[in-house]
Amino acid sequence: MTKSPNGVEKAPGDGPEMPRLGRLEVRLAKTQAEIEAGQRLRYRVFYDEMQAKPTPEMAAQRRDFDRFDPFFDHMLVFDTEAEGGERVVGTYRCLRQEVAMKHGGFYSEDEFDLQELINRLGPEMQFLELGRTCVDPDYRTKPMIELLWLGIMSYVNFYNLDVMVGCASLPGTDPDALALPLSYLYHYFLAPEPWRAKAKAHRYVPMDRIPKDKIDPREAFRMLPPLIKGYMRAGCYIGDGAVVDEQFNTTDVMIILPVSVISDRYYARFTRARK
Repeated sequence: MTKSPNGVEKAPGDGPEMPRLGRLEVRLAKTQAEIEAGQRLRYRVFYDEMQAKPTPEMAAQRRDFDRFDPFFDHMLVFDTEAEGGERVVGTYRCLRQEVAMKHGGFYSEDEFDLQELINRLGPEMQFLELGRTCVDPDYRTKPMIELLWLGIMSYVNFYNLDVMVGCASLPGTDPDALALPLSYLYHYFLAPEPWRAKAKAHRYVPMDRIPKDKIDPREAFRMLPPLIKGYMRAGCYIGDGAVVDEQFNTTDVMIILPVSVISDRYYARFTRARK
């Protein structure tokens, strides 16, 4: 038996079958070197490009990392034909509930009360937290997004997971400047009560900043980041309240995506085998 980076024992070859599309290949990181390659990409995107604020240790190493990284499975997209050798061009990190409960909970519980949602839905619902999603600027194409979704769905199906959750970010830390997209998400996509997760009281920022009848849905949708749009197309719900993240220079919302609500068309699109 060997151990994955999150410390879970696996037999050789055990794990979800990951997709490939041309020169792009999805893999779960198997070594610390692969994890660090993903962390360097995260640093370039979050800190160099999006102006997040690194700790001195992060800046010295030019890697984005936190105490949760050892417990996540790190889903990486490799360009297998990149100049100078294959390199990491996309990342996602995945934390299953059974692993999170052994290591102090989910990363996003610093901002949102996920435990109340978990208790409400009961032990038969198994959660997957997704986060730290980023793609190299030269690879931000529709095929890349589809490939990441294929990888996520392979992972979800392999582990029989029921609910995907995670923080998704809008750029900037001024909720008033984001009043239109935040209000749109609140009025049109707020989770039904049984599925609702709420921002922690001390960090709660109201999202219903504009009345529903004053919202231009088309303009609001245009303002949303591609990642949130993708979750919306899949059928996600949005939690109650936003959270300002000063370190990452973002305003975060909670994504809740029950696997059961993903439309048949969307599900088929992202679960068909592609090699």
